[in-house]
Amino acid sequence: MAKKHTVFAIVYDFDGTLAKGNIQENSFIPDLGIKKSDFWKEVKKLTKEHEMDEILAYMFLLIEKAKNHGEVKFDRDSLKAHGRDVSYFEGVEDYFLRINKYARSKQIKLGHYIISSGTKEMIEGTTIAKYFKTIYASSFKYDQHNVPQWPAIVLNYTTKTQFLFRINKGIDNAWDNSKINTYVPKEKRHVPFERMIYIGDGLTDVPAMKLVKDQGGTSIGVYAPKSRKKTEVEKLLGEGRVSYVAPANYSDGAELDQIIKATLDQVSAKASVQKFANKISR
Repeated sequence: MAKKHTVFAIVYDFDGTLAKGNIQENSFIPDLGIKKSDFWKEVKKLTKEHEMDEILAYMFLLIEKAKNHGEVKFDRDSLKAHGRDVSYFEGVEDYFLRINKYARSKQIKLGHYIISSGTKEMIEGTTIAKYFKTIYASSFKYDQHNVPQWPAIVLNYTTKTQFLFRINKGIDNAWDNSKINTYVPKEKRHVPFERMIYIGDGLTDVPAMKLVKDQGGTSIGVYAPKSRKKTEVEKLLGEGRVSYVAPANYSDGAELDQIIKATLDQVSAKASVQKFANKISR
């Protein structure tokens, strides 16, 4: 009889966690002929003037800027194509195959998920999109020509936590609200929080990181090596909001890689002890 694997989830923010910078900055905003600093400054202005959610403000501005430019193609396929220009942190592109292999050696069935305020369509166009079971990210509603009309899903600081519960209960979509509000005993949930790692890079991830940590899981704050953001992330550790902090280096043997593997080791050992206890109690 084949060994039963323990289900485990690693959840990632995208911008600043797996990829450098914001995904819209790689090629889309430059194609519009706008400096990225000017774009985000305008987002901040819209947010304040209209009391808008900041994610809604940037999505609205992307639509408006593309309409006014005229020469930049703006549909589902072109948005997806911008994902090809993403620059990843060291080790990311071969990390998933390596960590999946390591998990299998520990009898762990590992699922990878994205929960991001970034543009879903662009993330879907990246070379690593194939490794994620589900990508939860801000996305658009399209017309019959596949041109964005309106935000369909918006993920901000606190709404990210909703999607952790979707993973927790095994709901692989963003629209089914009946299942997410249905009571499910902890022992019957698809991925208990204690078998979950959340990896994020800063304040936008704090509610999600704190939730996972408080529920018995592991939260890891990452920062670009040699960046000023190290201090911000280390502060989260001091405040008890994350379990660990590490440079965003996913290479084999790097500090982040070691933390993830050690967490998988602990889960594997706990599962083995539980199986043994169940066996002798029969």
